Amino acid sequence: MNATMEKFGWPATTVAAFQHWTVLARPAQPTLGSLVLAANSDVTAFGDLPDAAHAELKAVTSAIETALAEAVSYQKLNYLMLMMVDPHVHFHVIPRYDGAREWHGHTFTDAGWPKVPDLSHAVSLNDDELATLVSWLKSFFAH
Repeated sequence: MNATMEKFGWPATTVAAFQHWTVLARPAQPTLGSLVLAANSDVTAFGDLPDAAHAELKAVTSAIETALAEAVSYQKLNYLMLMMVDPHVHFHVIPRYDGAREWHGHTFTDAGWPKVPDLSHAVSLNDDELATLVSWLKSFFAH
């Protein structure tokens, strides 16, 4: 585990864990179901990950896409590898959709649709809401 994962709430925000990757619920949700896909490594360059991490990425992204399709019925899925502030290898996984999604009294609109996602327009969840979101998202990875 690394400092980038901890910044995004690991271990409390863990939705799914794999040998080389961890899927975390993003505490600030620009769209419902937004995740962080973090490498379980201290490397800071995507190309420096071991071959096994790259190979496992196929299974991890398939699991994410299946789970989020069921959870939020996204139209597109964006994987953003920004790494400008948080140095360790990770992607922001942003489900994209036209319109809004409702969840536990919150409305999640995709402010950037159909263009670049607007990460500054996010619903910030309190600790209890985030724990509920993590539990809810885990249920879609359990199948």
